[in-house]
Amino acid sequence: MDHAAEAQRTDLMTITRHALNEQGRHPESRGDFTILLSHIVLGCKFVASAVNKAGLAKLIGLAGETNIQGEEQKKLDVLSNEVFVKALVSSGRTCVLVSEENEEAIFVDAQLRGKYCVCFDPLDGSSNIDCGVSIGTIFGIYMIKDKDNATLEDVLQPGTNMIAAGYCMYGSSCTLVLSTGNGVNGFTLDPSLGEFILTHPNIKIPNKGKIYSVNEGNARNWDVPTAKFVEKCKFPQDGSSPKSLRYIGSMVADVHRTLLYGGIFLYPADKKSPNGKLRVLYEVFPMSFLMEQAGGQSFTGKQRALELAPTEIHQRSPIFLGSYDDVEEIKSLYASESSTGLSA
Repeated sequence: MDHAAEAQRTDLMTITRHALNEQGRHPESRGDFTILLSHIVLGCKFVASAVNKAGLAKLIGLAGETNIQGEEQKKLDVLSNEVFVKALVSSGRTCVLVSEENEEAIFVDAQLRGKYCVCFDPLDGSSNIDCGVSIGTIFGIYMIKDKDNATLEDVLQPGTNMIAAGYCMYGSSCTLVLSTGNGVNGFTLDPSLGEFILTHPNIKIPNKGKIYSVNEGNARNWDVPTAKFVEKCKFPQDGSSPKSLRYIGSMVADVHRTLLYGGIFLYPADKKSPNGKLRVLYEVFPMSFLMEQAGGQSFTGKQRALELAPTEIHQRSPIFLGSYDDVEEIKSLYASESSTGLSA
């Protein structure tokens, strides 16, 4: 890359310009999605700024603590949740919000309602904040049939009905990865401009990767197919090189690496968590949507992840997602286990 030439570029594809270009392909569009996206982007910028100065601003710590002036201090994930809820409501384009931080779904006041439902985790991986590990926001967007008569059923849709999904990773750089059902694109925040610039156009995950990502501390509780797959990663029988283990423990960071470099991310069910640990609406579905749009696969151990029909807003599920061939391998192990009837 000619870095000098890159530094002098003036024709920058910002995320707003990209959204407007996509909007131009749909003459019937009224710009509602573009407005919604701009509010999500604003929330991401706010949280990125808060994450970068978290220690200085005393945002690390328990919610409910008070400072010397007697003011309540907000833990960073509580603050992030408030930022996104207010940004999404004020857009005037949302009807129902589902957040990891709120026990119940939020139904927007009638005068501010729009036609979209947004499910989001405002700060995924927040337990890693204190040690500076990359964390992020995950979101998925659905269309509501009737904004004036919205119910919880409008939220509990299969992931196949999702119209857009993405995540924003706050790390050494702030990267927003987005799909509106027409491929996957990555944008990096340029602090000097305050804009997300297209840096990873049309992301395609390699068909097979050299990395697997799983919490091996849970190995003794795994089922047989998962144990066999990880064993094959370490000790391949075909003479190929073993896969490398990379596990950060922040889903956004682990999935981002998997998306760019290939491989597989695993969070299986086990004896301690028979229903899995990751939440369907705002973790499993958005990441599965992105993986499929980039040419990969996503699997629950029983079915295609996006075909799940959730019955609760905080429902959990096992998940295997990543390169097509790697997920195909774990699928074949589950199919073999099912046919022999020897499930663990």
